Amino acid sequence: MEKTINEVFRNRAEKYRDRTAVEKKLNGTWESASWTQYYASARTVGLGLNALGVQKGDRVSILSENRLEWLYADMGTMGIGGIVVPVYTTLLAEEVGYILKNSGSKAVFVEDSAQLDKVLVCREELPDLEAVIVIDDKGADMALDMVMGYPEFCNHDRPVELFEKLAGDVGPEDLATIVYTSGTTGRPKGAMLSHKNIMAVILSLASIKPEYGSDTDQVVPFLPLSHVYARLTDHFFGMYVGLTASYAESILLFARDVKEKRPHIILAVPRICEKVYHKILERVEEQPQWKQKIFKWGYNIGIEISGLREQHKPVSSLLKLKYRLAYLLVFKKLAQALGGRVRWMTASGAPTSRDIILFFNAAGITVVEGYGMTECCAPATMSRLDNYRIGTVGNPIPGVEVKIAEDGEILIKGDNVFSGYWGMEEATRDAFTEDGYLCSGDIGELEDGFLRITDRKKDLIITSGGKNIAPQKIEGIFKFDPLFEHVIVIGERRKYLTALFNLNPVQAESLAEKAGISFNDPEALLENSEFLSIVEAHVAERNSLLARYETIKKYRILKSAFSSETGELTASLKLKRNVVLERCNALIDSMYADAN
Repeated sequence: MEKTINEVFRNRAEKYRDRTAVEKKLNGTWESASWTQYYASARTVGLGLNALGVQKGDRVSILSENRLEWLYADMGTMGIGGIVVPVYTTLLAEEVGYILKNSGSKAVFVEDSAQLDKVLVCREELPDLEAVIVIDDKGADMALDMVMGYPEFCNHDRPVELFEKLAGDVGPEDLATIVYTSGTTGRPKGAMLSHKNIMAVILSLASIKPEYGSDTDQVVPFLPLSHVYARLTDHFFGMYVGLTASYAESILLFARDVKEKRPHIILAVPRICEKVYHKILERVEEQPQWKQKIFKWGYNIGIEISGLREQHKPVSSLLKLKYRLAYLLVFKKLAQALGGRVRWMTASGAPTSRDIILFFNAAGITVVEGYGMTECCAPATMSRLDNYRIGTVGNPIPGVEVKIAEDGEILIKGDNVFSGYWGMEEATRDAFTEDGYLCSGDIGELEDGFLRITDRKKDLIITSGGKNIAPQKIEGIFKFDPLFEHVIVIGERRKYLTALFNLNPVQAESLAEKAGISFNDPEALLENSEFLSIVEAHVAERNSLLARYETIKKYRILKSAFSSETGELTASLKLKRNVVLERCNALIDSMYADAN
């Protein structure tokens, strides 16, 4: 049995040889590599690092968007026993410098001049850094001796046999990577993940029946490889299975590339599912009434079928006949928009509306919900293709134990769980219970073996009246309305709940046009009393679905959209609540100015 990702890589390269392993779209053109080319390129990188003096246990960072060189650097570094430190390109220079310094990185791969500049700004504070390799050096400052272009770096005469020896010297307990947490609260911490941790997840997923993938499958990854979920599933698990990975040009062009490459599997986060769903509803609203009625009829049939499948109940012959017609009239277009071959897709990392999941399931695309964190090497639980319960994140994957603490916190144990945080002994001790369970920081419950996430432990709101409120539930109910792009519920030690909203500009324009409201730009609508009355009606409709103490009493609409570039979102599109709350402190206080 393979015990390291190095063994998996070598064996798949030998097995599949000339078959396409990976490809990436850059500037509208696909660049591809066969398994043989992939292995040879990674070996060249690994030996190039060795020529620079990188030894087993040294840290090597990668600061780049997804591209083939990212994969070569990843597998090449691990192949010589190095430890890979992925860094998000959306981070500011100060944040990049913190990770490079904290990890003690000896070398760093940067994508281009923009990323190089981030490193050069803080190079005086990086005593361990000896080499910076620029993948695309067009316009880059190459004056420093420590900076070199990728072709120059790859031009060495190290014997290929050395790579095989160094790769073979790596054992299961050796660290493969240090992945820094997204940092939704506070400074990021470097989670130390070993080859054993990675292989535990891979082998666990591979043991589940029916299988999540086969070597004839195609995927079109679009999430950043810097994120542990994308790297473990698209990259490492995909390598283990032997599928072909065609990396999308960008998340914005994902739909185009999916339609071209026609994947069998889509690994996505809930926000992507929500955007696709709401886009479909927006298009339906633009259709004539008779088409809208057909959509609603087909939608209801599909939802009924999905519900029966979830409960493992029989479907009548008449309902099957209706569904075949509904599929042709309603759901086939969705399937075709995703390439026409998608069997399943994930919605992991945050709660997803039941109706959205039912809709995709009705289109023949099973939505797999899952749960995990960087510290347990991505997935700890997943829905199974033949056994799922919508609203839960599935059962623990084989080899993983999950239990609920007395205060409701989810605790995790298994070979997938990390060994601790790099250079942070106290934080490592705090991450575990006395009997060795990982403290997730999430609140949940188990029902018939299915795990349900109710909230973040630190995000639970306790009002001044003593009510314990889970904001995620409320935020999810509001976000099901396509008008609300982002929602943050506030109320800790306050008399009542309030909220901050980001509105979906496309939906806002559509609602305004239907109401006959004239406007020059979407932002002007936020000053228009007629439009604000429409927003008020939508808030009231959402509030009607909540208990009285859960309703939003006041709210403010933020004009600036949240993004990872401006710091409110992580690279995996999670809200950094602390950042938003800090920046909007005065606005929040204004909603409680007259509270007694």
